[in-house]
Amino acid sequence: MTIKSQLKKEKTKVILDSNAFFVPLQFKIDIFEELKNLLPTNFEAILLSPIRQELEKLAEKGSPQMRKKASYALKLSEKCTYVQLNDDYACSPDDAILKVAKEWKSPVFTNDRNLRKRLRNINVPVIYVRQKSRLEIDGRL
Repeated sequence: MTIKSQLKKEKTKVILDSNAFFVPLQFKIDIFEELKNLLPTNFEAILLSPIRQELEKLAEKGSPQMRKKASYALKLSEKCTYVQLNDDYACSPDDAILKVAKEWKSPVFTNDRNLRKRLRNINVPVIYVRQKSRLEIDGRL
């Protein structure tokens, strides 16, 4: 097996923040198709347990409009690999993302400006929506 074919098989884990699941509704962007086009390798979309809990809470207790959007986001999240975090990660969803991204050296898909800044400070690549029409990556994979 050549090195190139080994690289093709290795998947890049991409951690998705809760707001990434609202992108298709907000900007009419197919996030999974765009990630496929953006990334040089195959990828695996990762849904961390605190993010799913955040989406479930919005689907239950948000405004009627937010409940509808969050339900859609939860459906979309089923395409991701679910990762149940243990109590070591019992913190805010953003902090959990920071810890896991740093540990795994994985890029994160988020439109949260503060989280993006915190991720860039620890040299984690960030994927975000650019000009309301496409995804862009800030940092090197």
